[in-house]
Amino acid sequence: MNNLLGKLGFASRTPETMDSSSIAQGPDDDLPAPGQQFAQFGAGCFWGVELAFQRVPGVTRTEVGYSQGFTDNPTYEDICTGMTNHSEVVRVQYDPKLCAFDNLLDVFWARHDPTTLNRQGNDVGSQYRSGIYFYTPEQEQAAIESRDRQQKILNRKIVTEILPAKKFYRAEEYHQQYLAKGGRFGFKQSTEKGCNDPIRCYG
Repeated sequence: MNNLLGKLGFASRTPETMDSSSIAQGPDDDLPAPGQQFAQFGAGCFWGVELAFQRVPGVTRTEVGYSQGFTDNPTYEDICTGMTNHSEVVRVQYDPKLCAFDNLLDVFWARHDPTTLNRQGNDVGSQYRSGIYFYTPEQEQAAIESRDRQQKILNRKIVTEILPAKKFYRAEEYHQQYLAKGGRFGFKQSTEKGCNDPIRCYG
């Protein structure tokens, strides 16, 4: 995985001396490309969430993966047991000169129901929980303010967690850009910037 991240332009510094839980609960120590920033979002199944962020002008890379859990280097099968506490997340790399963090937050709120605990539609489990995982104090503050604005227009309590970004484990390759590659049924969906086509969650 570290070699793959290196090829993609991310640097990784894994503290080999730490135990599994400590590593998994440590900060995301991958580095974005120069001049870019990271953000992590959990909003249910990561396929449709990734496509929504791929379409945002100023977003330069997206990856789906697992974070916030207690197991080092989990597999999809591991996180589906609900025993590792990982969330399915999208890690977004964006150019802050072209895309404000608030723009990403707007996409996040529009993409899912933040009032359902550990569930999005038919997808049930702690891996589908709603979460904003911040890298900077500025992102944290913006997330809190954005949540408070959203709460004023919703009639149910928002259950979105707002926590520091933790170690990101890149999901298996078949999950990456799943809908752009055709999804379950082979119908490729557009990643064009600004595209408003409806997102078919499974292809």
